[in-house]
Amino acid sequence: MTKFLPVLLGTLLLCGCASEAQHPSLASAQPTPASVATVAADDNLNAVAWTQTALEHDLIYQETFRSAQSQLLAALKDRNWDALPAEDRSTPYKHLKPAVILDIDETVLDNSPYQARLIRKGGEFNEADWAAWCKEERARALPGAVEFTQFAARHGIAVFYISNRAQDLDAATLDNLRKAGLPVSGPEAFLGLGTLLPGCDQVGTEKSCRRQLIGQHHRVLMQLGDQLGDFLSVLTNTAAGRVQAMAPYKDWIGTRWFVFPNPTYGSWEPSLFNNEWSTPREQRRQQKIQALRVE
Repeated sequence: MTKFLPVLLGTLLLCGCASEAQHPSLASAQPTPASVATVAADDNLNAVAWTQTALEHDLIYQETFRSAQSQLLAALKDRNWDALPAEDRSTPYKHLKPAVILDIDETVLDNSPYQARLIRKGGEFNEADWAAWCKEERARALPGAVEFTQFAARHGIAVFYISNRAQDLDAATLDNLRKAGLPVSGPEAFLGLGTLLPGCDQVGTEKSCRRQLIGQHHRVLMQLGDQLGDFLSVLTNTAAGRVQAMAPYKDWIGTRWFVFPNPTYGSWEPSLFNNEWSTPREQRRQQKIQALRVE
């Protein structure tokens, strides 16, 4: 009998397994793999989490603003120094008053709470919610922004802010800038979408006309922003078109132009799906995945 014992035990074990499969209650004492919940992907989660929690984010902003500040007075003394692209400079600048131009959103003001709300709701950007957030006037200054702009103002350098916020947000934007400690000389310091330059046709939200308006009376020492459109016009918003637009000015990066990282939104994103925001969300996501390099 003993030589058949292993076979008999194996048979009994198999029967036991079969019984448990037919009657799950018999196996309740055994650990079972947890069921995996299906979670909808949110492309912006990591980007916003990094923006809000990573010390590296704050250090990059501090480093960039400090670098700009360390070069600002030398730029002020150099009468041949100007930071406007050729297509935006129509007035001789050597004897004009000095100025710096800064974008607002994700350059001097942190709007990541608005992005965080979208993630929690599972939604996407919409004008109504964005306007409501702006009117709260609660956006904080980004690290280094107050120090840089106050330094410029103390040295007689005009500080201008160009933003694509809608015209009805002008007052709230100016109030938010002041609350955050950023210098605002007056309403003229902010050039939103409602700012017009006679004879200059603004294409969409391009900032060229507003840069030209500042350039009529000021020598621009530096520009600071988080998107290519904060520095120059990008006529073709494709990967190749963006490279081509920036090519003549690559040497200006870190001297006349200072760029901040923005992984949450920007013109870089629609360039990955042919600038077609009407494309369904999942299709846009797939096109972005296809744009990734794997080697």
